[in-house]
Amino acid sequence: MGCFNITTNAGGIPYLSVSNVTVGTDAVDLALGFRRIAPVGYMTIRLATAIPADTTTTLPVTLTLNGTTRNLTLYDGTQATVADLIGGGVFAVFNDRFNGVLQLTSRTTA
Repeated sequence: MGCFNITTNAGGIPYLSVSNVTVGTDAVDLALGFRRIAPVGYMTIRLATAIPADTTTTLPVTLTLNGTTRNLTLYDGTQATVADLIGGGVFAVFNDRFNGVLQLTSRTTA
């Protein structure tokens, strides 16, 4: 049930670093690489390399995890955008692969 081959905090929440930021014309993808992440639960993501400052802030954000790219959403189900992740830093996400939920639970904006 736990996560394997990744760093976790004392409570078992995965701590993942973005391995690649890809700015496209339709979205900005944050690649987390292939990880053995439990299908349901929280994760902390470190955006060590900020999304480039000249990136359009209205572009949607996707996360690639376990070889699958999914839309990152906000609490109300709307698409998270670059404006929600300004700069580098750490943010929290709730993942429920069974129900298609990948939700930003904290923001890096001021």
